[in-house]
Amino acid sequence: MKDDSQDRYVCLVSDRRERAERLASGIALVQPCRTIEPGAALPIGHPVAFVIDIAADRAEAEGGAWIGRLAGLIRARAVPCLYLARGNAAGDAAARRLFGAAAMIDPRSAGIVPTLLRLVEEAQARANPGAASVGGPRARVGTATRLVTRLFDAAAAGHPPSPAVAEEGTEIVLDTVSEVGIRAWLDLVWRHDISVYQHSLSVAGFAAAFAAELGLSGADRRRLARAALLHDIGKALIPRAILDKPGPLTPEETRVMQTHADLGADLLGREAAYAPEILDVVRHHHERLDGSGYPEGLTAPRIGDLVRLVAICDVHSALTERRVYRPAMSHAQAFALMEAQAGQLDPDLLRAYRPVVERAATGAPSLAVVPAIAGR
Repeated sequence: MKDDSQDRYVCLVSDRRERAERLASGIALVQPCRTIEPGAALPIGHPVAFVIDIAADRAEAEGGAWIGRLAGLIRARAVPCLYLARGNAAGDAAARRLFGAAAMIDPRSAGIVPTLLRLVEEAQARANPGAASVGGPRARVGTATRLVTRLFDAAAAGHPPSPAVAEEGTEIVLDTVSEVGIRAWLDLVWRHDISVYQHSLSVAGFAAAFAAELGLSGADRRRLARAALLHDIGKALIPRAILDKPGPLTPEETRVMQTHADLGADLLGREAAYAPEILDVVRHHHERLDGSGYPEGLTAPRIGDLVRLVAICDVHSALTERRVYRPAMSHAQAFALMEAQAGQLDPDLLRAYRPVVERAATGAPSLAVVPAIAGR
């Protein structure tokens, strides 16, 4: 039987070329994406989802019966459809009904790709109900991605993220890494959005594996994983043009990027449920023992253990992730670079971290059973 997986793609229908190009490049990192304008023929292959970024009335005027045929095809095939809102309540509601859209989202949201992946996975689960357990690792990573999206969306709106949502995400990370190991966790997480969400989940996964390696207590494991999950929350308040810039940042852009540490800590500080040690990690995870970090240029005596632990996980994750501005390193290359950064990362903790690196590279199971530098 012919494998048609290469023929599967997300179809982005858009009348805004610049936005379509940016969105398509993000989708293409996790799923092939083909873009068409209103009135154009569908590409050959099997669309697994549609993203609609057109005003229904304009498309009708320009495309005639085309819009009706497209909407009919989407509904008839029960293909997941994500509609990007245009800000006109009546028009958006009419378009959503026309296309049978499963979800509507603000086109400025950073959650477009995670939402799209969720719709695709839910459709696949309905088509093959026996393919995966609802409570299996894959489903749990999907849930964790949606929870992290909620945390960052709240922060982007200027609200402290929900402690309950953060706690739920933390438990998913700890339970899943304990069950399947760090390598499988990374494989599942990296199927999702190539963004700050993925990075937060990767760092939290490394933290969970590190906690197991160190034999930390249950309370300390949760504290470390929660701090890792929230460490970059301030990036929700950084302009997307800077976060996703494919080339080097200018000095001014670098200054803006570096404000994420203080912004995140200040935001979490408005919610009493977040402990001081969590705020410490959020504010200081880019500090380095030799004083070369930011935002305060702290040196070793003023950098706490929890910050040191998360810093190692953060650097490892950043170096081994695909980024728009550089290729990923192998785990061995990343660890060699981390060891070479003498005086920046805690050398004793780095030695203890080596087994986590080896398991991330090989997929070997964790030795510990857990009971119930380079990034921007």
